[in-house]
This record gives sequence, structure tokens and C-alpha cells, in this order.
Amino acid sequence: MSPRPNPPLKCLPFTPTGPHLAEPPPADTGSEAARGVAEGVPSVRRDQQAGDGRYPIAWLTISAPRGAVPTATSVCACGRNRFAAGHRKAPALIEDHTRHRDLCPLRTHQEGAAV
Repeated sequence: MSPRPNPPLKCLPFTPTGPHLAEPPPADTGSEAARGVAEGVPSVRRDQQAGDGRYPIAWLTISAPRGAVPTATSVCACGRNRFAAGHRKAPALIEDHTRHRDLCPLRTHQEGAAV
């Protein structure tokens, strides 16, 4: 079998090589235009479903794949950040995270504060 000849390459259309001005984007006059936000900066919106005033304070992440070492991470908005790996240390961190929920300064009421 003989090799196939390479097909001839197509010529590319002429493109100017000098500098040119970019066209400005079309003006957005609709109601979706963000006001007071720089162009290209995404605006951050709060979760619309959390309307009851509650928000997460502490997170517990557990990973225990079959045949691997279990790990646990406990993070709290008060600044607590703990990690444990192993069959004894991960469950101990889970218990410690549960105790921290009752002792966290962000969850406990200050003395004299209205409940």
C-alpha cells in the first residue's frame, strides 16, 4: 500500500498585523445591570434559602473509605481547626467536636445578654 499524499493546506484569510482599537461592549440598560460594582467583578449574593437567620458555625468532615485510614476534620468559625487520622484519633475528634458545640463562644450566650 502506498502512502497517501498530504492534502494541500488551505490559505488563511488575510489578517491585519497592525494595532487596532477594540470595540466597546454594548450598553446594558436592562434591570440586570449591577450598580456600584466594577466591570468584570462578580457580585456575591447570600443564599436566598436561609431566610430564618440561621447559618453554619462549625463543620465536621469525616472520611472513612473501606480499607484506608479514617480521617476527621473539625473546623469552627471561632478559629478552631483540628485534624485527626487513625482508628482511635478520628473517633476521639468526633467526640471532641460534639463537646465543642456546647462550649463554643459563638454558640453560648454572653452573661447578661438577652436570650
